[in-house]
Amino acid sequence: MLSLDKLQSTGKKATRDGFGAGLKAAGDKHDNVVMLTADLRGSMKSEDFINTYPDRFIQVGISEANMMGIAAGLATGGKIPVTTTFANFSTGRVYDQIRQSIAYSDKNVKICASHAGLTLGEDGATHQILEDIGMMRMLPGMTVINPCDYNQTKAAVQAIVEHHGPVYLRFGRPGWPVFIPEDTKFEIGKALPLSEGTDVTIFATGHLVWKAIEAARQLEKEGISVDLINIHTIKPLDEEAVIASAKKTGAVVTCEEHNKYGGLGSAIAECLSKHQPTPQEYVATDDTFGESGTADELLAKYGLDTPDVVAAAKRAIKRK
Repeated sequence: MLSLDKLQSTGKKATRDGFGAGLKAAGDKHDNVVMLTADLRGSMKSEDFINTYPDRFIQVGISEANMMGIAAGLATGGKIPVTTTFANFSTGRVYDQIRQSIAYSDKNVKICASHAGLTLGEDGATHQILEDIGMMRMLPGMTVINPCDYNQTKAAVQAIVEHHGPVYLRFGRPGWPVFIPEDTKFEIGKALPLSEGTDVTIFATGHLVWKAIEAARQLEKEGISVDLINIHTIKPLDEEAVIASAKKTGAVVTCEEHNKYGGLGSAIAECLSKHQPTPQEYVATDDTFGESGTADELLAKYGLDTPDVVAAAKRAIKRK
């Protein structure tokens, strides 16, 4: 168990940088890891891996569907292929190829997606995606992971390479606070408690974990006790942790950089409706596309900032 007083930012690094570091570490350990990219080697922060293992790197160009087919073939041959491009092109553009060539036949392909959510910022709505978690978690057998900072992303990459089966790993573009201790164990399918409380539970994923930490600190100052849990693995969901926390607090908030339909909030609601009906408030985009702007501007405009988490927690408590 971590605690709010220990969750201090040690600086800012992008989660995509954590991906690059994790990929190099995984490549050092496993000589069958192969990286593929759709013309985005620089954006994926993968130069260390490419420079060290140039014979294990495939540049497919702007041909994302073909990249998924090649990855499926490599997996059939015993390789561990890691596909890389922006989240929009990793899912929406190639959904048929993922479903038919990877998920249906349970191929050991790791679909690694940067620039997810609103925080790719100025690239605008056509490059943003707020539906990808929902799309991927609907695929049978697909593991879906959304780490929260540089350290957790680095650890997640190494964990998914050890895991057999298709995985969707989602991360982002901007510099973001680094606050998870480097030696924190990453377990696929296991929630990471960040603080213990009794008044309200906040479940958060990805970049929104930091916003939830800031909100929890503010709520604690107001005398509201927060059970804060980092859900880095959205599928398979740690239902045991979700149910236990909801039972303890009786009020739930879910926080994600994703549409309110299909993502973390939906996964939590599905679990609680079956096992522990609980008032739930959503911090997520409200069935909308994004637009161009800075990451901070967009998070504030679309209701994904610290004050929005605080307000949602208070609404959830009132509904007990």
